[in-house]
Amino acid sequence: MSKLTFAYKAIGDCEIHADVYGDPVGPPRPVIMWIHGGALIMGRRDNLTPEPRDLYLGAGYTVVSIDYRLAPETKLPAILEDVEDAFRWVRAAGPELFRADPERIALVGHSAGGYLALTAGLMASPRPRALVSFYGYGDIVGPWYSRPDPFYCRQPPVTAEEAWASVGTTTLSGAHEDRRRERFYLYCRQQGRWPNEVVGYDPDTEPEAFTRFCPVWNVTVEYPPTMLLHGDQDTDVPHQQSVKMAQALAEAGVPHEFITIPGGEHGFDAGGGPAVDRVFQRVLAFLGKHV
Repeated sequence: MSKLTFAYKAIGDCEIHADVYGDPVGPPRPVIMWIHGGALIMGRRDNLTPEPRDLYLGAGYTVVSIDYRLAPETKLPAILEDVEDAFRWVRAAGPELFRADPERIALVGHSAGGYLALTAGLMASPRPRALVSFYGYGDIVGPWYSRPDPFYCRQPPVTAEEAWASVGTTTLSGAHEDRRRERFYLYCRQQGRWPNEVVGYDPDTEPEAFTRFCPVWNVTVEYPPTMLLHGDQDTDVPHQQSVKMAQALAEAGVPHEFITIPGGEHGFDAGGGPAVDRVFQRVLAFLGKHV
């Protein structure tokens, strides 16, 4: 296995990178573009752990793990532009740089990365061949995100002053100090301000501004085949988010699979084990069918 790192985009002094894993020679290979989570506030491309990466590689894929700009320094519309630009870069530059097959690209994301994958299914052109969302979400304006969250409100409160001191004003991607930035996320969940601070609009006074950013409201028959995976004991992203997305996919006639993990929490796949291995075999079977 080789690893290559590229800057697929630059915004001023901020270079945005992608790590490419796989064999850069030989016949063209299908691509999994992997999108990290972190509420769009935290995380970086090397959050991709070796176990799933190696499973994807062993199944014959090239894996491209991307960074994107982070909130609140950058708002959601520009973050989505980064994901679209990464997808375009893989299609345009990938065949020469790392033997990518530009017609066989799947997007796989976890949590907020799952949300970005689902949204790219609407916005990317041409559409990805398939999407896989681990505990992602299709609605960013509902009460779960736009009102104080009971689970997070049981934790010691974060003041606005502490929250804003934990982030900055300079554009960045791939945050190294996630534990510090977690305070801003906790503040947003305790105050129900994630849509305001990350998207840049007020859900109470500008609800129409969120329509285009909610995949669950925009699914059509042209939407890519989609797999949803979600634990039913998730205290960060409600399991109901994937339930609603599966309903929208079914109503539109989009090929999809929805796997509920009984007792599964947020990040249910992090610990590995036989049950998680079985889940990933189903993911590989889905990707093999559609990609």
